[in-house]
Amino acid sequence: MNPALKYSLGRVGLFVAVAVPAVLLLPRDMNFLLKLMIALVLSAVLSFFLLRRWRQEIAERMSENARRRMAEKERLRSALAGEDHPGSGPNAAQARDATGDDPSEPRDQ
Repeated sequence: MNPALKYSLGRVGLFVAVAVPAVLLLPRDMNFLLKLMIALVLSAVLSFFLLRRWRQEIAERMSENARRRMAEKERLRSALAGEDHPGSGPNAAQARDATGDDPSEPRDQ
């Protein structure tokens, strides 16, 4: 299951689990919206501790996706700049220095 969906369902479930007793057990003359606000704050505090693992899974997945997008972006930039061809880019100068000739030029045989 998608970690974001799992975490969201966990947050909603925790809120419901806290809101039902809060509505029933808090004093009757207290405003209903105030009871829900108390339940919301309490469920947020509990989710900070109880749903830590799922929150870390989301963070890891987001980080992995960001790294993959950055790598793809760099690959596309180098392809657009023409650096994916054998005679161009930063490695071409090193190859030229080592052999004494330009590797992008055809060799006479």
